[in-house]
Amino acid sequence: MALFRRGGKDPAPQDAVETETDEPTVVDDGPELDDDAQPSPEPVERTGGPWDASQVDDDLPRVDLGAILLPGVQGMELRMEIDKATNVVSAASILLDGSSLQVQAFAAPRTDGIWDEIRAEIAESVTQQGGSADDLPGPFGRELLARLPVRTPEGRTGHRPARFIGADGPRWFVRGVITGRAAVDPSAATALEQLFGGIVVVRGTDARPPRDLLTLTLPGPGAPNLTHNPAPPETEDGAKPAAPDFDPLTRGPEITEIR
Repeated sequence: MALFRRGGKDPAPQDAVETETDEPTVVDDGPELDDDAQPSPEPVERTGGPWDASQVDDDLPRVDLGAILLPGVQGMELRMEIDKATNVVSAASILLDGSSLQVQAFAAPRTDGIWDEIRAEIAESVTQQGGSADDLPGPFGRELLARLPVRTPEGRTGHRPARFIGADGPRWFVRGVITGRAAVDPSAATALEQLFGGIVVVRGTDARPPRDLLTLTLPGPGAPNLTHNPAPPETEDGAKPAAPDFDPLTRGPEITEIR
């Protein structure tokens, strides 16, 4: 199930969407490069995060993950998802109070945001794979509330909720996927929404194709309680994802940090 396409090409593993959650299963039967010769657009006016590195001068403690500076929250578990084929860190997932938030940052054109286009592509892909998606207003603008297809231990088809949130910044786009109870319970989502809003994106000045994944790195050696987790834990209900041609729920090795 391809949920994030790059310029019409087949999705790569780093476009995988993390949907593992403790939420009970509901059973139903050719990119253009940035042109540095173009005049710079007017600065993006933002009233809330995520933020560009040039817009932040607060002293909020954040974990340095390369392209993303992630706020540290007491009790959170941080998992860095690694593509087995390339050994590239493809996403960061934060587990907090039984819910999770996966974040990725991408390059974007100088003048146009890409979240509207990406949101439509995600909705189309989810629908094609047997799920559903509603485009709704949210704290960061428009977002998708999706029901993603999964396969139960009994072999039946069910669905799990996931919220796709996004923010366009100056020459970057950051996407979040909320799963677990926070996908459907606003009170449970508050902490993860605040964490997403506190993200700082370090875009860099190099030219990149729009939708190119910005480089993430593992936390430094000073990060507390850093352990290697070679396999994802089982969910409580044991439900397995449905098996489309491209399975976005398969994860590679992980590094887990518990704060």
